Amino acid sequence: MDTSSGWSACWLLAEGSAQSMFELPIPALIALMFGLFYFIILRPQQSKDKKFRSMLEGLKEKDRVVTIGGIHGVVTNVQRERDEVTIRIDESTGAKIRVGTSAIARLVTDEDKNEKKT
Repeated sequence: MDTSSGWSACWLLAEGSAQSMFELPIPALIALMFGLFYFIILRPQQSKDKKFRSMLEGLKEKDRVVTIGGIHGVVTNVQRERDEVTIRIDESTGAKIRVGTSAIARLVTDEDKNEKKT
């Protein structure tokens, strides 16, 4: 009996069983990819959007904000029914601009100021 053919037959059997153990049907792989996509990309973005919307809803006078254009200012008026915010951009002259609430990028907090100083 030839031992080399016996070993090669055992090797083929072992290789075939290892492949079939890790094979998943194509629909299961697609479902797994969509699941990973949801938990890695969509869910964190939804959480970020929800936090941003709550920040806009809580916007009030004397909040320090930064617009999407990089303009820093202090909120002087919020008109929720028109989705407009009036921002004072210059303390000495009292210059103000009106922007849509969608133009507000973020609130400036005391923590942000402290981080920049260090």
